[in-house]
Amino acid sequence: MQPMYAMCLVSKGYSDTQFAIQQIELKDSLNRKCYGMIRLLCVQLFTILCVFGKTQDSIVKKKFMVSGFLELYYQYDLDKPASNERPPFIYNHKRHNTVAVNLALLQFAYKGKKIKANLGLMAGDYSTYNLAAEPGLLKHIYEASVGYQLSEKMSVDAGVFPSHIGSETAISKDCWNLSRSLVADNSPYYETGVKLNYAPNQKWTTSFLLLNGWQNIKETNTGKAIGTQVQFKPNAKWLFNSSSFIGNEQPDSIARAIRLFHNFFVNHSVSPKLNTSFLFDIGTERKHVWWGTAIMLQYVVHETFNTAFRAEYYKDRQGVIVQGYLPTGFEVAGISCNFDYIPAKFIRLRTEAKYLHAADAIFIKNGVAKSNNFSWLLSAALSF
Repeated sequence: MQPMYAMCLVSKGYSDTQFAIQQIELKDSLNRKCYGMIRLLCVQLFTILCVFGKTQDSIVKKKFMVSGFLELYYQYDLDKPASNERPPFIYNHKRHNTVAVNLALLQFAYKGKKIKANLGLMAGDYSTYNLAAEPGLLKHIYEASVGYQLSEKMSVDAGVFPSHIGSETAISKDCWNLSRSLVADNSPYYETGVKLNYAPNQKWTTSFLLLNGWQNIKETNTGKAIGTQVQFKPNAKWLFNSSSFIGNEQPDSIARAIRLFHNFFVNHSVSPKLNTSFLFDIGTERKHVWWGTAIMLQYVVHETFNTAFRAEYYKDRQGVIVQGYLPTGFEVAGISCNFDYIPAKFIRLRTEAKYLHAADAIFIKNGVAKSNNFSWLLSAALSF
C-alpha cells in the first residue's frame, strides 16, 4: 500500500519533506486505530472473563462448602470428683472444674447434581470419650461419606455418617438442651456402612441401612447389623420418627447375642415460640431389657434469647449398655434447665443446671456413696 501511496504523492508534486510528513501522519493514524481496536478487544475480553469468573465462582461456592463449629465450656460438679471427670455414662462435657473444648469440628462438603461428599474432622471431649474404642486417627473422624442420587426419590450414602437413631447430635447448637440426654449419650451418635434412602413425597422418608455395628468405625466382628428409619412429617408442626437396629455386638470369640433396639420420637411445634419433643428408646439383648425416655420443652423468648427444660429417665439393670454398676445395675432420673443468649448468628452463650437422682448410691462425694448429683455448665459456641 505504501509504495503506491508514495507514487501518488510524487505525481501530485509533493516535495520529499511533505512526503515524509504525510507518511508520519499516516502511521500515527494507523497506530491510533490499531490501539483503539486492541483496547476495545481487551475491554471485551476482560468483561467476558469477569462474567465467566463470577459464574464459575458462584458454581464453586454452591458445590463446595466449608463450615466449622467450636464449643468451649466450663463445668462444676458439686461432687468434686477426684478424677475431674463426670460419671462414665456421660460422653459430652466430661471435665469438672476445667475450661475445655467439647467439640472442635471442621467440615467440608461437596454437592453436585448427582454426587455428594462430606468430610468432618474433629477434636475435643466428644471425640476423646465417645470414640474411645476407635484406634488412632479414627477418633478424629466426625463424618466421611459419599452419596449418589439414584433418582428423584432414591439416593444412597456410604461411609461414616451421623446415626439414624435419635434427635440429638454432638453439635450442641443444634440441640435444644445444652447437655445431651441419657438416651442420646447411650445410643449411637455415628455409624459406618451403607444407607439407602427413599422419599416418595415430602411427607414420608424411609431409610434402610447395612452397618458395621453399634457405633463403630473399625469392625469388631465378621457380622453386619441392619437398621431402618421411617419419618413422617404431615405438616410443618409435626415430625414422627421410628428407627430400629438389629445386630450382633459380640466378638467372634464368644457366642452371638442379637441386639434388638427401637427408637421413637415425636416433635411438635405448639406455636412459633413453644416446641415440644417426646423420646422413647427400648432395647433387648440376651433377654435383658433396657429402656429410656425424655420429655423436652423449648421456649423462644426472643430471637436472641430462649430457654429449654428436660425431664428424663433411663433404666439398664443388667448393664447391657451402661456398664460398671453391677450387681444393682443402672437406674437414673434427671431434670435440667438451660438458658441461651444468641447475640449473633455465629455465637451462642449457654448455661445449664442439671440434677440426677439414682435408684442406688452410684455417685461418689468425698469417698462416700450417694444417690444424687448436681452440676452446673457454661458454654460458648462459635460457628461459621
